[in-house]
Amino acid sequence: MALLLTEADVTRLLRMEDVIAAVEGAFAALGRTAAVNTPRSRIQIPGVTLHVMSAALPPAGVIGLKAYAAGHGGARFVVLAWDAATGALDAVIEADRLGQMRTGAASGIATKHMARADARTVGCIGTGWQAESQLEAVCAVRPATQVLVFGRDAHRRQEFAERMAERLGVPVNPAPSAQAAVRESEILITMTTAREPVLLGQWLRPGAHVNAAGVNWAQKRELDDEAVTRAGRIVVDDRTQAALECGDLIPLVERGTLSWDRVLELSDVVSGRAPGRGGVDEITLFESQGLAIEDMATAALLLERARAAGAGQEIPIGR
Repeated sequence: MALLLTEADVTRLLRMEDVIAAVEGAFAALGRTAAVNTPRSRIQIPGVTLHVMSAALPPAGVIGLKAYAAGHGGARFVVLAWDAATGALDAVIEADRLGQMRTGAASGIATKHMARADARTVGCIGTGWQAESQLEAVCAVRPATQVLVFGRDAHRRQEFAERMAERLGVPVNPAPSAQAAVRESEILITMTTAREPVLLGQWLRPGAHVNAAGVNWAQKRELDDEAVTRAGRIVVDDRTQAALECGDLIPLVERGTLSWDRVLELSDVVSGRAPGRGGVDEITLFESQGLAIEDMATAALLLERARAAGAGQEIPIGR
């Protein structure tokens, strides 16, 4: 029988450090062609969009998909995981928290390989739920000494800073503007729902690393053109998916300012085929769309932990 794993199970059983390791292993598998990822597809009808994305990660014994329908009532996520050897359904997983953690983990991995080793100040634009795991993952791979956070709502900005300071054990201070947060920071995170740029290239310090993680629609942007063109190294989680969804890069490619041939994949960097940084003053950029292979790696880790702990509820389907 398959296991039903709830949001409470995910929260109880997974730690960010372990999710980072699992997702990094998945990108390494992609780099040696031992895994397969399929870009997200969408079906849109008035009021609702269905999103489906799938991947296979044989080294972790899993093949599966994540699906979510988004409408006026928000979005809820579910992962279905099958045994990669037998095809038996192993798990049905509530995946809001799982998705939050794996998205943060991808930025943590990019930061580990691309940010300067001595980077200690983190700037975060965005104060929502997804921004929490971004900060958690970045601080898991770099010993941050200060975090500066900016969001449009001053009250939420202050609450976010207090909450994350307590959770991370790092000073987290509200910034008066996005510009102030960016100018003082060596590692940047954008995790917003913006349609227009919230981070401008003229604000970036030499040697800064940027994780742009909030946009996976071609019509939306978090970075302006200069933020992209100043980057000496641009990495995406998957070029095929980025060509469909990355609103920060697509307009520059269409105008001939940027070529996809110049854009690396995170699997290239993790597997050692390409360096994540060319020098201490190089600006580096990671554009995250979110891949199903990240969900599969996290689901496989969760399933292992659940079986060991006797967690989850068996449901009579799948075998």
